[in-house]
Amino acid sequence: MKGASILIVDDEEGIRHGLENLFRREGFTVHAAAGCDSAVSAAAKFPIDVAVVDIRLRGGQSGIDLLKQLKVLEPDIVVIVITGFGSIDTAVASLKAGAADYFLKPIDNGKLLDAVRKNLALRALASENRFLRDELNQRSIPHQFVTQDPAVRALIGKADKVKDTPVTVLITGESGTGKEVLARYIHCTSTRREAEFVPINCAALSESLLLSELFGHELGAFTGAVERKRGKFELADGGTLFLDEIGDMSAEIQAKLLRVIEESSFERVGGVKRISVDVRIIAATNKDLPALIRKGRFRDDLYYRLNVVSFHLPPLRERRGDIPLLVVHFLTKYSERYSREPVTPAAETMAALTALDWPGNARELENVMNQMVLLGEKSFTVQASTALVVEQCLEPGPDIPAGTALKRAVEAMTGRCERRLIAESLERNGGNKSKTARELVITRKTLAKKMAKHGL
Repeated sequence: MKGASILIVDDEEGIRHGLENLFRREGFTVHAAAGCDSAVSAAAKFPIDVAVVDIRLRGGQSGIDLLKQLKVLEPDIVVIVITGFGSIDTAVASLKAGAADYFLKPIDNGKLLDAVRKNLALRALASENRFLRDELNQRSIPHQFVTQDPAVRALIGKADKVKDTPVTVLITGESGTGKEVLARYIHCTSTRREAEFVPINCAALSESLLLSELFGHELGAFTGAVERKRGKFELADGGTLFLDEIGDMSAEIQAKLLRVIEESSFERVGGVKRISVDVRIIAATNKDLPALIRKGRFRDDLYYRLNVVSFHLPPLRERRGDIPLLVVHFLTKYSERYSREPVTPAAETMAALTALDWPGNARELENVMNQMVLLGEKSFTVQASTALVVEQCLEPGPDIPAGTALKRAVEAMTGRCERRLIAESLERNGGNKSKTARELVITRKTLAKKMAKHGL
């Protein structure tokens, strides 16, 4: 721990000088103070890693009050309390205020040094864990918008204004426009980022399963409930709950969700105990909620609760200037993931990609770029037609005789390309269907159908 800085705060000059000498011999940068004012001044002026603070200081000053001030200046500071008037009450008060350890005078220098080293090591480990978590979020969980579009940049600016507040957020837009990416951006750049971001697709589960997933259940609440289960609301406590496809939620669950938003508490399925949570809710849908309200399929009171701050993401065809940026971004991403050489689209290919309407928006574009990298070609050409087909897969073959209608030819060539892609992915993953489906960004069920279709 050489090079760490320590602040010694004690009004007894002999103890203060003794501790100064002890830590200097161990390679620490040492600062010393006899009272609260000079200690706060030193902490404000110098970077302090550890503070050793006496509880009782001259003039009626409290070391615990000083501890709290030091924590405000530097939340990660390690504070060790020392005192000649020990009691259970002062020990508990010190630890509650954030002290890392508590020592009675006369001080055992060896034990004090061990405590300082141990807590510095723990702080370094916590810092490393935060760094690795941030790195993981950056690399594996998309939460940054790749855009130069003024409308999208304005939405991000709006998100920056509200991200640190607890207000509910509603994100609308077509499928694949990046609604979850925006939700993750709001969470990962907010003061809630240290807590969990918990997503759930409301359209993917039956009503009973969705109830259990959202609110959890008690042991024996229903057939198959063999243990108590925490729901998504509990898991997201202190963080963010992302409710995707909110427009597909049943009337019963809408009513329960409204109550949770209003009361910040709920009961597990089969339970009677109220559980309080601090959860920021972000909802998303590709449906027209006002139209669903008029049809009686969505509660207007829930809509107004969710729609405190709203964002509408434009489709990719309305921000074509972002397509070249996204192409390069996705090609780089998958080249790194599969340890392949970077794939470079030709100028005419980029123009063709930019001209397409991309009904699946950024998700469709990403899937196509994923396939391009998986095929392992250093360059490719894309035809701006009803299907996106790699040039190598469009080469005439014996199964496509001359005179075949264009539509059938494209279907046959696309199928051959798809079969090759799936076969290669299966081989890479040792025949593991789950890994293959994840790599191809499709469901396991879809993979099984395509394997049967192509005789794999």
